[in-house]
Amino acid sequence: MRYHALACDYDGTIAFHGGVPPEVVAGLERVRKSGRRLLLVTGRQIDDLLSVFPEVGVFDLVVGENGAVLFDPATRQTTVIAEAPPVELDRRLAERGVTPLARGHVIVATWEPHEKTVLETIHEMGLELQVIFNKGAVMVLPSGVNKATGLVHGLRALRLSPRNAVGVGDAENDHAFLAACECSVAVSNALPALKDRADIVTAGERGDGVLEIVEGLLQSDLQDVAPRLGRHRMTIGATADGTEVCIEPYGENLLLAGTSGSGKSTFATAFVEGLAERGYQFCIIDPEGDYEGLPLAATLGDKHRPPTAQEALDLLEHPDQSHVINLLGLPMNDRPAFFAALLPRLQEMRAQTGRPHWLVVDEAHHLLPDAWDKAGITLPLDLHGLMLITVHPEHVAEDALAAVHRVVAIGGSPDTTIQAFAERLGLSAPAVEPGALPQGDAITWTVGAGSPTRIRTILPKIEHRRHVRKYAQGELGPDRSFYFEGPEGKLHLRAQNLQLFVQTAYGVDDETWLHHLRRGDYSRWFREAIKDEGLAHEAARIEGQEASPAESRARMRALIEARYTAPA
Repeated sequence: MRYHALACDYDGTIAFHGGVPPEVVAGLERVRKSGRRLLLVTGRQIDDLLSVFPEVGVFDLVVGENGAVLFDPATRQTTVIAEAPPVELDRRLAERGVTPLARGHVIVATWEPHEKTVLETIHEMGLELQVIFNKGAVMVLPSGVNKATGLVHGLRALRLSPRNAVGVGDAENDHAFLAACECSVAVSNALPALKDRADIVTAGERGDGVLEIVEGLLQSDLQDVAPRLGRHRMTIGATADGTEVCIEPYGENLLLAGTSGSGKSTFATAFVEGLAERGYQFCIIDPEGDYEGLPLAATLGDKHRPPTAQEALDLLEHPDQSHVINLLGLPMNDRPAFFAALLPRLQEMRAQTGRPHWLVVDEAHHLLPDAWDKAGITLPLDLHGLMLITVHPEHVAEDALAAVHRVVAIGGSPDTTIQAFAERLGLSAPAVEPGALPQGDAITWTVGAGSPTRIRTILPKIEHRRHVRKYAQGELGPDRSFYFEGPEGKLHLRAQNLQLFVQTAYGVDDETWLHHLRRGDYSRWFREAIKDEGLAHEAARIEGQEASPAESRARMRALIEARYTAPA
């Protein structure tokens, strides 16, 4: 389910002449019985609202005073979420003949044509206040407080995100509130400017229009209007002629596959950056610590302390915080079992709240192995917002691959990558020109729909420094460390990061150094374990040159130090 909350304005939206028709109240009750939450978002003061709307209990929460207070109809508790203007403002306005004049917990309100006097008084007093208009009403509030900020507070109290909310309104003060919602609706009697910016304009006025949205939610979760939500689409790249290639942030699943060191983490970082910019919560399952320190998310777990499933769920309770679940502290063989236990609990959370909106699974061939097929393990049916990242799509569980809508292939052999995916599912593989792609290029294919497209992928705006810290001074596992063994295998000197690699390289004998150099072991390690294709390419050039052991050591050291700051 995409939409877990319906947020409605009061006057002119659900209410007509101050009251709400019984059939509209009944429709709202049906929405609530479907498991969705209802929020009333109004400029009215709470006492005033209660005097005209005794059925307020149909709503889970009221955002009142144009975003300044929250009111819980069940407990009758009011929470003030903004600082009130000084009482001296009321006195000054009254002296200048502003009447009527009302004060709530925060809001100070009057009517046109007093707006000029209000603005002049605020200016004279040097106050940081704003004036908001609503069909003749003039409302004074602290700067930055509006229906949108109040809605976010209210949704957070319900463990929900604006990305799972539908908002309905009709007037000037509804602009920010509707824009904050995933789907914005203007009833047909709304102001023209609001209708121009809304995703949907109803055929009916006021309550009749709201009932249209109620029916759409209950019948199809508003799936038929999804094509109108273009403002949320995410660009993943562009073709040679500049045409942008976009994905839908809801309902589309991606497979990102390619050879080691091809830039999968760069693509994934740019992708989650786009999610964060749009307010979508993501959770990265990170078996090898590749996303440790990602600025967009908090990291749970490290090489010394493994996370628990409950800790992950507790952190994800906060709708505006994304997370990286780092599994380095778990033995490698225990990681698939951890994920198998976590996944159904994440799906349960999604069923209740719609979050996390995206689940990014790195090393998917390890966490979702094809061995699951033989063991009879099945995945939840309603998988959406899923990105699988892998070097080996042919070794990923068939159920997981069957959920994929789009393949993004990068690296050395995109034709082989897409063919392996298609063969795994018994599909006809599309024709893809063989050959390695340069860094930043990708082949994208919408499964079962036409020919693949070559794109230049977007780059992350933030600098992803994981290589510098993790690979320079961190500790790779025994299976990913480099071992200086020599031509007869007499040595077994482990280098678990680049700093130790450089130090050990200067400590081994010339015969051992040249043995690995001539075999291409250094560039292979840089490509497969360090996951740096550029470093591997330059190292391969050194391996192919005639040079003394001292010269080749010095060149290799200079190459590493130029790309990584830690080894010195």
